[in-house]
Amino acid sequence: MSKTAVILAGGKGTRLRPYTWVLPKPLMPLGEEPILEIVIQQLVKSGFKNIILAVNHQAEIIKAVIGNGKRFGAKITYSLESKPLSTMGPLKLMKSLPENFLVMNGDILTDLNFKSLFEFHQAQKNLFTISSYNREHKVDYGVLYQDKKGYLTGFEEKPLQAYSVSMGIYILSKKVLSFIPKDKAFGFDHLMYQLLAEKQKVQVKPHTGLWLDIGRPDDYLQAIDSYEKLKSQILK
Repeated sequence: MSKTAVILAGGKGTRLRPYTWVLPKPLMPLGEEPILEIVIQQLVKSGFKNIILAVNHQAEIIKAVIGNGKRFGAKITYSLESKPLSTMGPLKLMKSLPENFLVMNGDILTDLNFKSLFEFHQAQKNLFTISSYNREHKVDYGVLYQDKKGYLTGFEEKPLQAYSVSMGIYILSKKVLSFIPKDKAFGFDHLMYQLLAEKQKVQVKPHTGLWLDIGRPDDYLQAIDSYEKLKSQILK
């Protein structure tokens, strides 16, 4: 049975300017293909053949390039925001979403197994499942540790700090929609605060393979340099 995926493709891509003055962020090229086409191919291979593109900024360009999905072997429809609704707000515009569905950003390069993540979510009977990734951040300063009186107790020169971060890929139960307000900008951050406040269980599933956020200039340059080598791994 075909599964449903929502791709968030309405962002302005401010971090990638000046490139995104001309192209919408999801159409930034990797090799000869836009990142959005790569994502769609991956989803179709994983059985997500009903795809909804949430669009806003430069929507007509995205529609012209991607089309109705026939060439990908999928059915692609578009949900147009009349105003920016952030990442989770657009879901409230979509009718007839199934009991469980995938939501992801349209500018992610990863070798994540979408099918396995979906099956994990279903098996756990989760309300919301987040695919996560461990990243390290180098602090550009010498870090001081001190006691309550201000005396130095320790020191680290430019330490590495590790974080578990959201990959921008989620599996949702339709029940989540009841926590999202209508016609209001409502992001992933707002939803997480809401679910935590309501004591709802959200499960985090770590991914240890490849993940690059094309919306970040450093990640985009890395993706450009390595995509041809990674292509067979990503589109397996």
